[in-house]
Amino acid sequence: MMNNGSNQQIQELICKNSKFLLSSHIRPDGDGIGSLLGLGLGLLRAGKEVQMVLEGGVPSSFKHLPGSELILKECTTIPELFILVDCSESTRAGRIAEKFPPDINIDHHVTNTMFANINLVDPEAAATASIIAQNFSEWGLQMDEPISSALLTGIITDTLGFSTANTNPTTLRLSAKLMESGADLFELYARGLTFKSFESVKYWGAGLSRLNKIGTLVWTKLTLADRKDSGYPGNDDADLINLLSSVEGFDIAILFVEQGDGKIKISWRAKPGMDISNLALQYGGGGHPAASGAEIKGSMEEIEQKAVQDSLAYLKNLTKTYTKTGFSK
Repeated sequence: MMNNGSNQQIQELICKNSKFLLSSHIRPDGDGIGSLLGLGLGLLRAGKEVQMVLEGGVPSSFKHLPGSELILKECTTIPELFILVDCSESTRAGRIAEKFPPDINIDHHVTNTMFANINLVDPEAAATASIIAQNFSEWGLQMDEPISSALLTGIITDTLGFSTANTNPTTLRLSAKLMESGADLFELYARGLTFKSFESVKYWGAGLSRLNKIGTLVWTKLTLADRKDSGYPGNDDADLINLLSSVEGFDIAILFVEQGDGKIKISWRAKPGMDISNLALQYGGGGHPAASGAEIKGSMEEIEQKAVQDSLAYLKNLTKTYTKTGFSK
């Protein structure tokens, strides 16, 4: 736990303020959406005035969640309290964090920069949604079916269906309580992890057609042309990185996604036991030991070549470390 605040402080701020602004990182995943909705709906139920804002809006794959229609693309009021969830650094929230400095930071990324006045950061937590679920009642908030569905979506998607190394008994107990509050595990799992649109699968096809492999490193890329040709509406990878990480015998998987602003989004995935968050930090990004990312300006060719070489160097150094300590890889 990397805190410089307490649950009591958060509870007091929630109690004494009435106008809230909530946001998460750009290109939000299930944990970002679930954490935002879970906390936002809880504050609304408590009688607070709440604006939930995501710069790019809600991805189509999470529009089934109750309350998702309330999420705006920009803030239209001046808040008394700004809470940023599932965001390792304020810049990842986009323009909104430039306009309003975050008061509270709730997150579980090991690379969190502790940027807010109060930081509730637990790298051991399976998801930011699990931190919110665990502290919900202590903050004076009450659970219901829409809230539990949002929070369980965050946990399911960030643990890839309870399969990641940070899934622990606390995670499962929290999930059971959310199910008892009305969340449908089976439907949320299917919508969050299984179902894919025709456009997203076609988008995957473009990336898979140029899949590369050197040793135990696999990687590919998605271009703006791929997105246009497939009709995929988002500016993310449609979760292709999770498919790459399932390649048998891989140690690291990388996916490069071209953005419309001249930047390249890089996503790394590593097998359990490895820590590739430092690789992402070298590119100004961050994340988890086994799942990290960064976004940098430049050409696809140059960034792809450099990131692949840096990742191969990481694997080579890791092999040397194993050899030196007497362990076989």
